[in-house]
Amino acid sequence: MDRHTEIRSFVLVTEKGSFAAAALVEGVTPVVMGRRLDALERRLGVRLMHRSTRGLALTALGEQFIEPCRQLLRDFDITENSISAGRNTVRGHLVVSAPAAFGRSHVAPHAPAFRAIHPDLKMSFNFTDSVVDLVREGYDMAIRIGEVQDPNYVAVPLFPNRRVVCGTPAYFERHGVPAIPEDLVRHNCLAFNLQGGQQRGWTFQRDGKLFAVRVDGDLACNDGELLFDWVRQGLGIGWRSTWEIQAELKRGELVTMLDDYAVHDYPIQAVYPQQRYLPAKIRHFIDYLKDIYRRPGYWEKLGAADGIGMAAP
Repeated sequence: MDRHTEIRSFVLVTEKGSFAAAALVEGVTPVVMGRRLDALERRLGVRLMHRSTRGLALTALGEQFIEPCRQLLRDFDITENSISAGRNTVRGHLVVSAPAAFGRSHVAPHAPAFRAIHPDLKMSFNFTDSVVDLVREGYDMAIRIGEVQDPNYVAVPLFPNRRVVCGTPAYFERHGVPAIPEDLVRHNCLAFNLQGGQQRGWTFQRDGKLFAVRVDGDLACNDGELLFDWVRQGLGIGWRSTWEIQAELKRGELVTMLDDYAVHDYPIQAVYPQQRYLPAKIRHFIDYLKDIYRRPGYWEKLGAADGIGMAAP
């Protein structure tokens, strides 16, 4: 039995004047309340309360002990309530990782407005196209694009997304249109090459099953923004996320191919380590980004023509 329970029971029995009345408040039997008081007295080695058929009365030591116990319980409640309130208060330091171009275009630009709402929060960002270890490298959360398989992480979808083959109309006029994914072997495919990246193949689905087609091209890099810029220049075709090409599609600068084979489940997600109590700074920032990303027309308004980089691996 913990000391807090023993002390709380002692104070409650004293204030209610009987084990029965105190037991009713606690939702236990009078016998249990008696055992709690017995345990407290044994641990302290003193008698705190006289018990007789006429009722209960504090001993001299009980009289000395009761007020410090009341204060202890008040202090405990104050401390507990302050911690509980802190769970709902956005403060401290939020450290976020995200893909480089996506972070520059769709995470960091929203930080000033979020901080205006929560001025007690400090924010730090690291934008990299490498997948970081959140716990080992000290991140509170990350934005990732695609499936998250690590069971130690919680993934919260922010916006639906899929990967599609795209290029300029001029490119397809010169080189033809691929009818099936296997036709990509005859095209100049501009692939992301960080840690093997897309060089091991672009993924498609057919009859409900995933498969990869190995691609090749005369340009490859580990910078998604530069890679996408090459696609926009018509130097080859790319395998890009739907979130990043909406503005170009709307303006007719890019067109998509092989849409019937595209993998649909490639969402933009917020990721954080498994934990019992999610800090308010993480929960509120996730909700904030989710609301922005789902505003009608948000993705179509942005693009290279607006001076904002749109690419991500």
